[in-house]
Amino acid sequence: MTALYIDADACPVKAEAEKVATRHRVKMYVVSNGGLRPSQNPLVETVIVPDGPDVADMWIADRCGRGDVVITGDIPLAAKCVEAGAQVLKHNGEALTSANIGNVLATRDLMTDLRAADPFRQGGGKGFTKADRSRFLDALERSLRSAKSTL
Repeated sequence: MTALYIDADACPVKAEAEKVATRHRVKMYVVSNGGLRPSQNPLVETVIVPDGPDVADMWIADRCGRGDVVITGDIPLAAKCVEAGAQVLKHNGEALTSANIGNVLATRDLMTDLRAADPFRQGGGKGFTKADRSRFLDALERSLRSAKSTL
């Protein structure tokens, strides 16, 4: 059965994901190390993992597989989920697949090295827009339909 896993720490699309999952009658796991208000929706399970580096990521990676969809902005987690056969979406709707995850990981590592080499380089990523939210909703709808049809 298809499940939707949300890497919930700093996820700006939890409410949107819940609406789409409910419409598709798909179980949704919202995974974090705390600080979230649990949903009253019976299809949504809030999973609180112990504090520690990557504990929420490991929980998701250990459970997801073919026919599941994972929402995350964490590129190493995305790589593990893609390897397990899950469909992976970033918060802006960008799909991470076996065809592009290598390049995305390499870019992430390069940017980490550049930031470490130049302590004055500031982050400054672009803000989350209505267009990003719309792309996410469309991508999640397509991904859930696709995931359900693979089972």
